[in-house]
Amino acid sequence: MTVTKRQTCRLCDSKNVERVVELSPIPLSENYSHDRNVAANAARYPVDVYMCGDCGHVQQTDIIDPKTLWDSYTYYSGDAKGMPEHFQNVAAKAMRASSAPQGSLVVDIGSNDGSLLKPFKQAGYRVLGIDPATDAAQRANDAGIPTITSLMTRDLAKRIREEHGPAHIVCAFNVFAHADDLGEMVDCVRTMLAPDGLFFFEAQYLLDIVDGVLIATLFHEHLSHHSVKPLIKFLDRHGLELIAVERAPIQHGSLLGTVQLKGGSRPVEDSVKQLVALEDERKLDQLETLHAFGSKVKQLRARTAELAAKLKADGKTIAGYGAARSGPTLMIQLGLTGKIDYIVDDHPQKVGRHESGDGILVVPTAELLKRMPDYTIILAWVHSKKIIETNQDYLQKGGHFIVLCPETRVVGKDGDVKV
Repeated sequence: MTVTKRQTCRLCDSKNVERVVELSPIPLSENYSHDRNVAANAARYPVDVYMCGDCGHVQQTDIIDPKTLWDSYTYYSGDAKGMPEHFQNVAAKAMRASSAPQGSLVVDIGSNDGSLLKPFKQAGYRVLGIDPATDAAQRANDAGIPTITSLMTRDLAKRIREEHGPAHIVCAFNVFAHADDLGEMVDCVRTMLAPDGLFFFEAQYLLDIVDGVLIATLFHEHLSHHSVKPLIKFLDRHGLELIAVERAPIQHGSLLGTVQLKGGSRPVEDSVKQLVALEDERKLDQLETLHAFGSKVKQLRARTAELAAKLKADGKTIAGYGAARSGPTLMIQLGLTGKIDYIVDDHPQKVGRHESGDGILVVPTAELLKRMPDYTIILAWVHSKKIIETNQDYLQKGGHFIVLCPETRVVGKDGDVKV
């Protein structure tokens, strides 16, 4: 696996970049093997977090070759709890904001299985997805969502405009945090956009990561942890203008942005100024703020590792719930290596295989009630509330869930206790 080290800020190209959170290297997420030894000995790569001292952008500077990063990717948006409904809502907002007539082109960069494009197609728009994950792109094409299996490049953007015409709507949901060369991505957006078109993006919001100590969001795909102030200047340099922002609860805190070509007809909404003011108040672009976040991560690790060690010393059985993308991060960063006996999940490409890192076997979720582990750590942390609600039988029979984000707590039939 090819790993390169970026020496400058991803947004402003400054060399004034400082490590603010030191983490343990982790294996690639969404990587499962039939061979336990292969999984347990999977290579690990850095995920340390850095901050630009000039523009305040927070990022990872160790970059996995994207051509190989997505080879065995098994995350599908349509299968993620709550995501199809979220996409329905944001698609409706995008259609209202753009006022684009039926038949207009909608392009989604990092379209995965086409879930975001489905409501646009149903509303009468022409749709086109771009995604490098072969299986996800195939699933989209099979579902009638035309998808190009490729990384987004300037040449591809030019070809799309020549062959399909200008796009009235361009989307980049979550993938806006995945690209190393964000300058190329937004240049592609500018190339494809119609003069009155709009670009919509969504990414995990840095303020929510800091406030919630959302360590589970720190893995190789998430190269950027976005905030509003650095983005305004970055987009301006690339001929684009941020005109609206919104905070959304999806993924425990996301930032939704609306962008037009620089000099466009739409005014900048108050929402942009309001979030900039909030970020200033919270000193979100200051090194001290991210250093404090790093200290909280260390405290969370100490408490969680101590709890897991005590449970194992007492002879308790511990399972994991959800073979999630964030699993390797949670297990390794919070001192859970060697503590989990098996993981329950129903993903057909994961059941019967071993996750990278500890080589833990993934078994069907029905095994939770059959095996009745004393404690079950929720690795699919985004869905903790739903998992607890739908597994009350497990709790009533004496089982316990352990929730890791934003703080470690144990949930039993009589309620929960903060650790």
